[in-house]
Amino acid sequence: MSVRHRRPLLASTVLVLGAGLALTACGPDNTDTAGGPAASATTAAAKPSTAGAPATAGAPTKGATSHPSTHAPSGGSTGAGAGQPCDIQNLSIHVTARSGAPSQRVIEVQNTGGNSCTLSSSPGVDLGNSTAQDQSKNIKPVLASGTSRFTVPAGQKAYAVIDLDPSGATTGTAPDVNELNVLADDEGTDMPLSSTQNFPLGDGARVLDPKMSIYRASVAEAVKSMAAAPN
Repeated sequence: MSVRHRRPLLASTVLVLGAGLALTACGPDNTDTAGGPAASATTAAAKPSTAGAPATAGAPTKGATSHPSTHAPSGGSTGAGAGQPCDIQNLSIHVTARSGAPSQRVIEVQNTGGNSCTLSSSPGVDLGNSTAQDQSKNIKPVLASGTSRFTVPAGQKAYAVIDLDPSGATTGTAPDVNELNVLADDEGTDMPLSSTQNFPLGDGARVLDPKMSIYRASVAEAVKSMAAAPN
């Protein structure tokens, strides 16, 4: 933080010479009394909430599933920090099986902070074995198209849907895959890989050529986005 130093002002003596010099008093330049500019509103910072202990095992490879942002954040969010990346401390992340679609999982990310924030267009996701020492060969889903960062209003949720086995194959699936790893925002340095969270897939999960949606405001919209991902 820089500190400005003020120099002392030297008073100067002005001699007014000559007789008959008329002095005219000047009033204030601004006589507008009908409401000047409003003072800027200040918003108190939200108290961070616990989003679960971060895990490092199975962290998605940086950049492998990211979409570089080329557009301004969408949505009508306002307030301090509306366009700022989400803080992992203000996110609650859950993964659940989608009802009626056993091969699909719903990734739900809730903004528990007091202000709107943005996420990358889709989460960073890969699939692997929870006990493997080498996670570099984890399987990454094919992504639906989209590059804009996704705005999540305070208290609201973002959804992404992944289909682990879109073809429904029962043979030729990847062996020993039992975990889905999620990094809520995989762009930039605001959310490090250590913020990756790991979710068990359960027994009997089949994984073959998975594909995933971009973030959407509802599960139905995320399913539609996922269905449009290339095979």
